Amino acid sequence: MTDTDSPVDARPDTNLDEDDRLKPAFVRAVIDAVEREDSEAVRLLVAALHTADIADLIEQVPGEIRHDLAGALGDRLDGDVIAELNDWVRDELMEVLGPVQVADIAGTMDTDDAVAMIEELDDSDQQAVLDALDPDDRAAIETALSYPEESAGRLMQRELIAVPQHWTVGDVIDWLRRDEELTTDFWEIFVVDHRHHPIGTCQLSWILRTPRDIAIEDVMQREQTLIPVDMDQEEVALRFQKYGLISAAVVDSSGRLAGMITVDDVLHIVQEEAGEDALLLSGAGDGDINEPLRESYKARVRWLIANLGTALVASFIISRFEDAIATMATLAVLMPIVASLGGNAGTQTMAVAVRALATNQLTRSNSLRTIRREIALALLNGGTVAVLIGIGTGVVFGNPRLGGVIATAMIVNILIAGLAGVLVPLTLERLDQDPAVASSVFVTMITDSIGFLAFLGLAVASGLV
Repeated sequence: MTDTDSPVDARPDTNLDEDDRLKPAFVRAVIDAVEREDSEAVRLLVAALHTADIADLIEQVPGEIRHDLAGALGDRLDGDVIAELNDWVRDELMEVLGPVQVADIAGTMDTDDAVAMIEELDDSDQQAVLDALDPDDRAAIETALSYPEESAGRLMQRELIAVPQHWTVGDVIDWLRRDEELTTDFWEIFVVDHRHHPIGTCQLSWILRTPRDIAIEDVMQREQTLIPVDMDQEEVALRFQKYGLISAAVVDSSGRLAGMITVDDVLHIVQEEAGEDALLLSGAGDGDINEPLRESYKARVRWLIANLGTALVASFIISRFEDAIATMATLAVLMPIVASLGGNAGTQTMAVAVRALATNQLTRSNSLRTIRREIALALLNGGTVAVLIGIGTGVVFGNPRLGGVIATAMIVNILIAGLAGVLVPLTLERLDQDPAVASSVFVTMITDSIGFLAFLGLAVASGLV
């Protein structure tokens, strides 16, 4: 291919912008090469790209040419690229690859990445891929698939280094150099007893700086954080964060070393869980731009329907004060202000509570203290906003009593919003439900209903109408 065939250079530094994103011109050049079926040009363009950038490229091209791009990439579409792909895009590509091709890719991946790819396949396709795998790889993946989804057993790698406690440092070094079947990517060695229970860890730097005749158990660090295979991945991430871990041993129900989890896997979990909670709060489902339209529709419409139901509650309350609103139309002008500010206050508190629950900052031991704190904060916020809206309403409409009514209603609604924002997530968590899923629906219903009821009810009770 000549220079005139493509407007971009194959060097990665010229095809990425200042934020390390693929430049539109580069993506367009790849699309053009795919459309004219020039596989050689495609491979030349991506030759110097990092695997993560190749994955980004696959995600950014239109869906109708992804399969052709995958075919043009040839051996550049390897396990490292597949592991970096968005889940929806990866599943889409797996549908057009045969079981043998998927098995070949899985054989080059770490166990955890291979499991993440295979677990999303249909049962029949999954079995076909497993049948095509090497027996050792198949056994490892089948074992991982037997553990619950989003558990440490699904997340862990089997590729690790474990040595018996009676070995010396020299024994370990000789074995590492001699055995060509060992994994090549590791920085920590696990020391096990005769039952294969982990009893300590030893960093490579310690081994390299220790005389050969010293026993490995005299070098190792005995204190370690062990992860049960059935622990939820979110809890795994919290342990890594709390104890500053780089890697951790995973043990089965009998205490035997089953695998390990490394911090790079945990970073993916942290990002995934944080994004998931934010999207659940909004009712947007997975919120993935690569998600099929039908799946996005089903995920979002059910919460919109639920919101419709809760909105009817607020509408019913308003209908009870129809005569009052007809008598004083100003009430209709001011009602949205009370409901809107209450809703915002509730959303603020709810977001803080859901995050605190997710990070184990909000527990049974400090829930009462947290509730008292939110009450105090709601009173401060409510008082500040009430003074502003009360004075403003009294001046604009020339009606101090109306200003007092809306100020009182504002304090009441923001106070209730603060309580709802923390109590709703706490209640859902106590019921073993994800507090991020339905909190927003209930909090919105409460703040809207209480806001309208407080404002209109006080207006009637004070004799304004």
